[in-house]
Amino acid sequence: MTKTIISVSVAAFFILSGSFECYAFRCGDGYVSVGDSKTKVLLECGKPTSKEKVRFKKGRHYRVDEREKEESGKTKRSYLKEKKKPVEKWYYNCGENDFIYVLTFEGGILKNEETGSYGKGKSDCKGR
Repeated sequence: MTKTIISVSVAAFFILSGSFECYAFRCGDGYVSVGDSKTKVLLECGKPTSKEKVRFKKGRHYRVDEREKEESGKTKRSYLKEKKKPVEKWYYNCGENDFIYVLTFEGGILKNEETGSYGKGKSDCKGR
């Protein structure tokens, strides 16, 4: 009975560990995932094979005039300013037996991780 419980626990651990990799990029012994900073990615994975600045993402910020809201009952939004966030892609070549991983950052935060084509040569995904 105890061996069965241990076997099921070990199997569950490996199943859950495998599904975790779908949401994270593994480099060496570490993982990075969406929401991590550029600094954490550099500490865990080292320098990327290459980087490129893609564009700036624009976001609008509004101000609500509370006085006019109270008087008319309607919310009036005034345009305040546009804020630009730099969008950057980092590429990690994980070698000929793996893929090239593309990490997309917006404003210094990891927003997306995807695989590109197959890698070539020696792996740059060893981590620290």
